[in-house]
Amino acid sequence: AVAPQVPELKSEPPPAAWATLPPRRSRKPQLKIGKKLNEGKTKQIFELLDQPGLVLVQSKDQITAGNAARKDQMEGKAAIANKTTSCVFKLLQESGIKTAFVKQHSDTAFIAAQCEMIPIEWVCRRVATGSFLKRNPGVKEGYRFTPLKMEMFFKDDANNDPQWSEEQVLETKFSLAGLTIGQCEVDIMNRSTVAIFEILEKAWATQNCTLVDMKIEFGVNVKTQEVVLADVIDNDSWRLWPSGDRSQQKDKQVYRDLKEVTPEAMQMVKRNFEWVSERVELLLHSRASGRVVVLMGSTSDMAHCEKIRKACSSFGIPCVLRVTSAHKGPDETLRIKAEYEGDGIPTVFVAVAGRSNGLGPVMSGNTAYPVINCPPLTPDWGAQDVWSSLRMPSGLGCSTILSPEAAAQFAAQVFGLTDHQVWCKLRASMLNTWVSLKLADKKLQACSL
Repeated sequence: AVAPQVPELKSEPPPAAWATLPPRRSRKPQLKIGKKLNEGKTKQIFELLDQPGLVLVQSKDQITAGNAARKDQMEGKAAIANKTTSCVFKLLQESGIKTAFVKQHSDTAFIAAQCEMIPIEWVCRRVATGSFLKRNPGVKEGYRFTPLKMEMFFKDDANNDPQWSEEQVLETKFSLAGLTIGQCEVDIMNRSTVAIFEILEKAWATQNCTLVDMKIEFGVNVKTQEVVLADVIDNDSWRLWPSGDRSQQKDKQVYRDLKEVTPEAMQMVKRNFEWVSERVELLLHSRASGRVVVLMGSTSDMAHCEKIRKACSSFGIPCVLRVTSAHKGPDETLRIKAEYEGDGIPTVFVAVAGRSNGLGPVMSGNTAYPVINCPPLTPDWGAQDVWSSLRMPSGLGCSTILSPEAAAQFAAQVFGLTDHQVWCKLRASMLNTWVSLKLADKKLQACSL
């Protein structure tokens, strides 16, 4: 049996005709659904009458290939796709990527910010396969792109979504939600696509699964006029090869490759989609844990240390503050060190000591864990005091970082080697810094003109 789809509602329905989504079994709060704004091959978009600026994205059980040249119903696909998309967008948002996603509403629908979609598919490739090989004869399947290969395709089913150049996008001058898509916006989407791919690639690597390529779409938020990641990212959006082996592929390519669509074949496709939806949930969980222990020589350094703790929190890293003096109580300093070495939790120590910094060197000489000097320098003697952190005895490897926020970031980079969620936050932070500079330059140029 085919799962029922949300009925199409008339424009501006009377209150009695308001639909309640999702199906009764989910028992979610009622939504006042307005008209259908759009419908694609695999989803429908409805306005929300009581939540201006938001829409409901309702998945369908339909699966298609070749611009719907092949299409079938796959019972349960709507729920699988919705779960996959919701988990992916949660991971990206927790990392710091701006998206249209707001929250999952039901098994088959989620709420998103209303966007006017930019009709371009951004395709990012790590491994050469599929249509790239047809368009680039001579390149062997499996060729690895470093850096990533970026391509753009204009959404035009009638012409099989032709590949476009950056120049074509710029010359079209798309105007959406009051924003004209120019060089700044194209650059932001290009850079964002690479960051999004790398974040998901890092996450899937924790499941020993290679993200081969993927396609995404952007929209302009109708309220903020920001370019944000929109649409969906589900098993139709990428190629996934467990252990890097194409023969184990779990994505929609399995459906595309079917010579004959039989009930048995569709069950195999469904099992692959379920495999992805089950594991995509695991991407939201950290496989490693660590902490930062800040040792301050005096509570007078508390404000400096609080900046470190706040910055650690932005990366999801626990941070503990302790007071100890390597000069006045070396035995207590080493006891505290042993306390955090003995429980097996990966730890980065940050030594906050002004004047003569003995804390960092003593810690570095007595632990195999990383130690960062972050002295709170003062205007009067700071230039002289910093040498006690920089000039270390031989055999000591502690670094010195003057900014408390930068010290926390360095600790995050250490943990990011083994914790994909910390790494993803660092990667998104890089993107957001770049985007803010790009937008600031655009604003300045507009003022100058």
